[in-house]
Amino acid sequence: MDRRDADKKAEKPERTGTVGGGTAENTGAERQAAGAPGEKAGEGVPAMMEEVLRRENLMAAYKRVVRNRGAGGVDGRTVDDLEHQIREDWPRIREQLSSGSYEPSPVRKVEIPKPGGGGVRTLGIPTVMDRMIQQALRQALTPIFDPTFSEDSYGFRPGRSTHQAVLRGKEHIEAGYRWVVDLDLEKFFDRVQHDVLMARVARRVKDKMVLRLIGRYLRAGMMEGGLMSPRTEGTPQGSPLSPLLSNILLDELDKELEQRGHRFVRYADDFQVYVKSKAAGDRVMASLERFLEKRLRLKVNREKSAVDRPWKRKFLGYRTFLGYRPTVDPKPKLQPAPESVKRLKRKLKVLFRRGRGRSIDRTIAELNPILRGWGHYYRLVDVDGVFADLDKWTRRRLRLLLWRQWKQPRTRVKELRKRGLTQSRATTSAYSGHGPWWNAGAQHMNRAVPISTFSQMGIVSLLDQHRRLMRTS
Repeated sequence: MDRRDADKKAEKPERTGTVGGGTAENTGAERQAAGAPGEKAGEGVPAMMEEVLRRENLMAAYKRVVRNRGAGGVDGRTVDDLEHQIREDWPRIREQLSSGSYEPSPVRKVEIPKPGGGGVRTLGIPTVMDRMIQQALRQALTPIFDPTFSEDSYGFRPGRSTHQAVLRGKEHIEAGYRWVVDLDLEKFFDRVQHDVLMARVARRVKDKMVLRLIGRYLRAGMMEGGLMSPRTEGTPQGSPLSPLLSNILLDELDKELEQRGHRFVRYADDFQVYVKSKAAGDRVMASLERFLEKRLRLKVNREKSAVDRPWKRKFLGYRTFLGYRPTVDPKPKLQPAPESVKRLKRKLKVLFRRGRGRSIDRTIAELNPILRGWGHYYRLVDVDGVFADLDKWTRRRLRLLLWRQWKQPRTRVKELRKRGLTQSRATTSAYSGHGPWWNAGAQHMNRAVPISTFSQMGIVSLLDQHRRLMRTS
């Protein structure tokens, strides 16, 4: 997972829930999937597979898949079709799972651009039925593996979050570890070796039926353009099981770092090791590269990896810096990484371009969820200047939208007069000859459409939201 898209998370952060499910009233599909209360998976079914097929576990998996929504797989069915599919197909699928004969459907290949234009990320989208089965598997396996994971592993674990990982890294820097070994695993989710991963799963799971099912999910073909290609390596992002499997594999890296006494933080395949000197960092980088390639068969991307100061690297969309007066206040502080700010602006520009033929109220309605999610993700930021700058930039973009919508100079004169400018000032401004972006930032537009106007329209202010979050934290 890439800086998760942490930056992607930044726009809409993922919540990691607890294992299991609630006690909400069952739907018909849930009852069908779960079977009758107290029903056993069948004669001769191992205990682990019984847990996977347990009524409450399947109910929780069904609810999670429906709640997460997501795109359909190769069969074209969406989560809205899952209830009907369960009613029709579940008895047959349950029997196949109980007998060990179930064969997963191929996954649908989807490529999305990486943030910053760094190539594409491959997603493998399972069918909604396979997503439910994988979610049930994950819920049964998590209590076995999660308690053994490192305290410094935060990705896709119950009760853990990106914010905890960022704060843990900040603690290490505050303790004087002001060099960071920032390792990037090259195409991690595409390069995982199945035999290496399954050997680690089998250390704690003895149920051969469950192991066989996991192996089949790893090897399920990938469909693109109507053609299916087999998979001999990788566990593409997009499936409920993939995050847990990645943690199982990389837990060996965590244990190695703990044994060596290193300070580190890991969130899925994003991890940093904190040391006190560049020389120590160079030694750690070289030894970890050897360990990853020999023990886990993972390749380090040397172009994206480095030993550097923390304030020159980013972690999960954040960057640490020493403040504007480090001699007076030496404690490190957090701010959004510059790349995260640029990524937000690129996303908003697309929305603003679409807004040229729409009302300003509709544009603001689409803008607010993005701003609210971004501000919530970056609530750990210690200085609020970046939020003030983004608010100013957003208001200027909205003024630009209004200026372009007014189109003709005579319309601009009319609109400026309506908003309190004198006839002379409105005429001079409307016929100035300057371009739209200049006019959007000029004094006449700031007077005609002040901050109070946008507040009345209900636009989210990142600065106000951040200060409110700081008061309540």
